[in-house]
Amino acid sequence: MSDRQNDTLERLAEEFGVEIRLLEETASTNDLAADPELHEGDVVMALHQSEGRGQRGNVWSAERGANLTFSMVLEPEFLPAERQFLLSQAVSLAIVDWLGRRGVDARIKWPNDIYVKDRKIAGILIEHTLSGAELQRSVVGIGLNINQVEFDPQLPNPISLAMITGSKSDIFEALGELYRCLLVRYSFLVERDWERIESDCLAALYLLDEPHTFSLDGQPVEGTIRGIGPHGELEVEHPAPLGRRSYLFKEIVF
Repeated sequence: MSDRQNDTLERLAEEFGVEIRLLEETASTNDLAADPELHEGDVVMALHQSEGRGQRGNVWSAERGANLTFSMVLEPEFLPAERQFLLSQAVSLAIVDWLGRRGVDARIKWPNDIYVKDRKIAGILIEHTLSGAELQRSVVGIGLNINQVEFDPQLPNPISLAMITGSKSDIFEALGELYRCLLVRYSFLVERDWERIESDCLAALYLLDEPHTFSLDGQPVEGTIRGIGPHGELEVEHPAPLGRRSYLFKEIVF
């Protein structure tokens, strides 16, 4: 890491009043962010993750030093466990906001991938610790493709900011800018403006009101996404006889 990059991280840590740990390589930033010495707002960032995780047990693959791979610690004790999906929505919207500032029209693919058209630019993995009926601690892992232009051919549909804009970005400056977007969206949760989070997420939902073929129990089925329920379930309207149904994570694939 250069002196300029180190200065950038030190400036960001001072600006936000948090600790930012940077590693050349680690298995997973989410694992390290579980350190009880880290608290609300602290960040663990890695230039390379050897075992980065995604939803459904997938692996997040990224070129060393080309993209943003980091975890942010939050302590949303005000949020009931049954409404934990609001945090996923807020984080997703922060990434959409950040991309929007760069002229990129991004969408949220349920439950928490970020798409540009039909290609994946970011993934989110949030791991919660509960205290009774409330959240106690959440580790928010984010992988955002910034500068990578060549991907593993086994990945079905990756894309990066550089592929869209034709230019590369400083990932440390990008971290600071995205962090500010995360704080704004998180503040809506703190202020209990949950309706705004839900309505903004619905407006940014990938494939909303568009007919699509889904996989249900390994079988193709037609349907149209109509919304997201209060507990994060995907609401899909199918032709008769299925009708309108709600699905939890892993129950439907697309």
